[in-house]
Amino acid sequence: MNRAPDFSSQVAEQAVHWLMEMQQGALSPRQQMAMQQWLEAHSEHRRAWEHIQRVNQRLRGVSSPLAHAALNGPKSGSRRQALKLLLILGAGSAATWGMREHNPLPSLLADYRSPVGQRRKVALGAGDQLHLNTASAADVRIDQRLIRLLEGEMLLTASHGFEVRTAQGVLKTQGARLNVRQLADRTQVALFEGRVELSADGRAPMLLPVARQLSFTSTIVGDAQALDANSGAWVDGMLVAAHMRLGDFLDELGRYRRGQLNCDRKVADLLISGTYPLDDSERILDLLEISLPVKVKRFTRYWVTVEARV
Repeated sequence: MNRAPDFSSQVAEQAVHWLMEMQQGALSPRQQMAMQQWLEAHSEHRRAWEHIQRVNQRLRGVSSPLAHAALNGPKSGSRRQALKLLLILGAGSAATWGMREHNPLPSLLADYRSPVGQRRKVALGAGDQLHLNTASAADVRIDQRLIRLLEGEMLLTASHGFEVRTAQGVLKTQGARLNVRQLADRTQVALFEGRVELSADGRAPMLLPVARQLSFTSTIVGDAQALDANSGAWVDGMLVAAHMRLGDFLDELGRYRRGQLNCDRKVADLLISGTYPLDDSERILDLLEISLPVKVKRFTRYWVTVEARV
């Protein structure tokens, strides 16, 4: 049986990027340096890199649609997604894929997906709408009034009742507008208006407070807090910071661009406020150099570090 990989989906994306870059030809000296720095930045990176090499070796000679897409798909399309999925599923998944072809797979085979850096709007009928944030995926069954958030973040505006399922629980809505984000170990939900009932395994159903946000696992529901200034702003293409730590700001910005966006710990606690357009992350980085005592160092477009200005 395959063990679940001990690295995140974001790190898997980075490992896929480096594998595809290497397969396009020899890396330039700058790329070699950037890749080496990525490998040495965290043990999680090295584990992902070793894992994807094993996956790539096992693809040879395997007859399956997923293996074919990973080996032969276009550089920026199906091949990247297939490699990422195989990396997350496990090194042995390519060999067993033919026998599991009809099993449901997260994200790659979702009804609706939005790639990194893009957002998507889905009409649900009768004026109801579902928005998907960057790197998100969801299955939608309108006839069953059911939405399953597989990955990423969504904002639902619906006058009709829907059931929203995440990895940690079920949200039953009635005339609600809410933002739901699926994290590795918990779900975050912000309720702007309407009625939403939360059911998590092992707990009695509870009504969520309006104009509040909270996180929950399958067994624990966190305390409700005031809505964050940035809650739902992504739907309008904006990133809103209100005295936000620079490290947290860059973590959030990094969701909307491929590659690695690093923050030197010397400047991570600097505070930032403002409203920034998500569709131009390079412009946001340029603005940081104007408003804060920082310098943006670009090794490649996929490896960027914000550090103290000397």
